[in-house]
Amino acid sequence: MFVLYSLIYTLAFLAMLPVFAVSAVVRGKRAAGFFQRLGLFLPKFTPDDRKVVWLHCVSVGEANAARPLVDRLRTEYPNVRLIVSTTTRTGQNLAKEIFKDAAAIFYVPFDWRWTVRRAIRHFRPSLLVILETELWLNLIRESCKAHTRIALVNGRMSERSFKRYAAFKKTMKRLFGYFDRALIQTGADANRFMALGMRASKVKVTGNLKFDHSITQTEEALTEEFRERFALNEGAPLIIAASTHEPEEKLVLAAFHKTWEKTREELPRLMLVPRHPERFDDVARLIADSGFQWVRRSDPPGAEDAAAEVMLLDSIGELRAALPLAEIVFVGGSLIEHGGQSVLEPAAAGKAMITGPYTHNFAAIVEEFVEREALIQLTKDASADFSLALAKEFCALLDRPEKRKGLGERARAAMNNNRGAIDRTFEQLRPLIERSPSDGHKRFH
Repeated sequence: MFVLYSLIYTLAFLAMLPVFAVSAVVRGKRAAGFFQRLGLFLPKFTPDDRKVVWLHCVSVGEANAARPLVDRLRTEYPNVRLIVSTTTRTGQNLAKEIFKDAAAIFYVPFDWRWTVRRAIRHFRPSLLVILETELWLNLIRESCKAHTRIALVNGRMSERSFKRYAAFKKTMKRLFGYFDRALIQTGADANRFMALGMRASKVKVTGNLKFDHSITQTEEALTEEFRERFALNEGAPLIIAASTHEPEEKLVLAAFHKTWEKTREELPRLMLVPRHPERFDDVARLIADSGFQWVRRSDPPGAEDAAAEVMLLDSIGELRAALPLAEIVFVGGSLIEHGGQSVLEPAAAGKAMITGPYTHNFAAIVEEFVEREALIQLTKDASADFSLALAKEFCALLDRPEKRKGLGERARAAMNNNRGAIDRTFEQLRPLIERSPSDGHKRFH
């Protein structure tokens, strides 16, 4: 099966080469780190007697989730060396920003044996920690052959993903055999992993690391910068549309327009935060056509910032700093079949939140928040006109400050009640970190 997988992977790679070439010229996204992903031009690194922990984060969400893990690792094991890989350019940029003093940052190698082996030879990791569910067969298999311990951390698996993996159950069982630990967010997730062949003795439900969210000093300073630059205040309540996907920006702008029509005083302002940076320019054109006064975060500060009715946050990793300034947060990816984005960061900021009906990526969390009356979720019945449904909720929350406050307080309480995942996670990782050094790399002479 591994041979067939490598063949299919190679054919898919060759088919994508023209896309890589076009992206390198037009967008620079998929081509980012291309040579590093071949195992070339990796960060300078000289192995020594110290242990090396390799932390793999797909993108921005996983990098943010890894923050408490990196902080704990640096505090309790200052002599352990940390390396962090990402798959996406946005994840790479954020990792370089938040882990720049803690780790060597690089792109994960393409999933061939020879590219993975190059990275293993270069860094000689003693432990590979994979965030959430990034299951690359050769990365995992070659790491195990090199006597590198492997742990899945903050693992999750939606019902939709489970159905896809179930078609390859025999392969998944073999792959899961390479893991030493599987630290999973919820009991439902754990049951799916075990149904695919992960041994129950390796599985522990440790909770979601994102519940252990904390604001950094850098983010606090950026929050104040946003407050001053855009003249944000309670007299003009801020609505943030966070991590939006196409066509959600169009729907939110339409809802915002309807909200303005019904608001007599304290006109709200809107900040749009698209999920993917390659869409920033498209969203900018959409806002320009809306008729609202607007500005881009990436433009130099100017007098027009204070008067802007719509702001485009076209930057990476700054949403967390903007959230404390909001009165209402719409969490994107939820008006379409994508399955939603995480509600935990706005919850940590104590904000009134609205999502669409499609939240299967975070089903258990959203269900808990709805049960606690800490979140407003639109129903699928509203799909005929999501902009109208959003406008109704915006207006209702703007007219009732006490309702906004109650939603935000209950959301923050739900966050606080679920904290502690970092303690449970680290308790399980400690034996893997402290294991005796291995001479397993002799396989790669």
